[in-house]
Amino acid sequence: MYAQEVKSTGKGLKTLEEMDPEERAFQEKIDANIKIEPKEWMPEGYRKTLIRQISQHAHSEIVGQLPEGNWITRAPTLDRKAILLAKVQDEAGHGLYLYCAAETLGISRDQMTEQLLSGKAKYSSIFNYPTLTWADIGAIGWLVDGAAIMNQVPIQRCSFGPYSRAMIRVCKEESFHQRQGYDIMMVLAKGTPEQKEMAQDALNRWWWPSLMMFGPPDAESVHSVQSMAWKIKMNTNDELRQKFVDQTVPQAEYLGLKVPDDDLKWNEEKDGYDFGEIDWGEFYEILKGNGPCNKERLGARQKAWSDGEWFREGLMAYSKKRKARKVAAE
Repeated sequence: MYAQEVKSTGKGLKTLEEMDPEERAFQEKIDANIKIEPKEWMPEGYRKTLIRQISQHAHSEIVGQLPEGNWITRAPTLDRKAILLAKVQDEAGHGLYLYCAAETLGISRDQMTEQLLSGKAKYSSIFNYPTLTWADIGAIGWLVDGAAIMNQVPIQRCSFGPYSRAMIRVCKEESFHQRQGYDIMMVLAKGTPEQKEMAQDALNRWWWPSLMMFGPPDAESVHSVQSMAWKIKMNTNDELRQKFVDQTVPQAEYLGLKVPDDDLKWNEEKDGYDFGEIDWGEFYEILKGNGPCNKERLGARQKAWSDGEWFREGLMAYSKKRKARKVAAE
């Protein structure tokens, strides 16, 4: 309940008694697990938080096509090529679902794209790393999509109806993406020594960035407390990160691969793994735009936006022409 959340955190959230009648009715609806729909009243902070989170999620799905699309022409077999094509197509669809969900909050897709290209809006830091070998495609499916699923499954229960409903299909498709990635890693790990070494190298490079996907430590997270009170988020960053580690380490062991963390060990008391310190300096540098592929990724999105200008203008002209004809007919 919201009152318990305020009491336990002590981080400046309003109590129910401090809210005005509209805010109180809104919060009580959320506490009762009733979905908030776009045309209903909501606090401006709730709307802005959703726009920030959903647009960032949408941008991540679209930008996330780039590192994998880089390997479509170089997939080792026809089957792998077809699977990867389907996966990249899925990611495009996820981005469209999410842009549509965000648009119900009163922001246009053009505005969201402009915010991304200007640097005001972000996408997941994980997509600023290069895909150097075919094994990276396996690591992305296994680790990156695995972390995404861990983040997104709880969002199916979030308080905002359009976002919650979009996640149902997204999570079903992401589960297939995770499986295809793990299958690639399994084939490589059971292959030649060189193939297994390639799989291990990919795990070494993608492990820590995957842990960063859950966001900064709870103590440094600016938005988490309010987002959880509004049930936009259902779990803290550290909770989800721990769950991911506990689930993924046994999978690596099954593959015969070693997680690149000398501090990793099982903790009987907490029934989970202890793991090493994450280099948050690297995380924040990437957010500032200083990652290995930041400029390349944004450059690709800028080029796509510029190349599509003629098409957007044509659509608008056709739309205006149809509207004028309709008015004249009436």
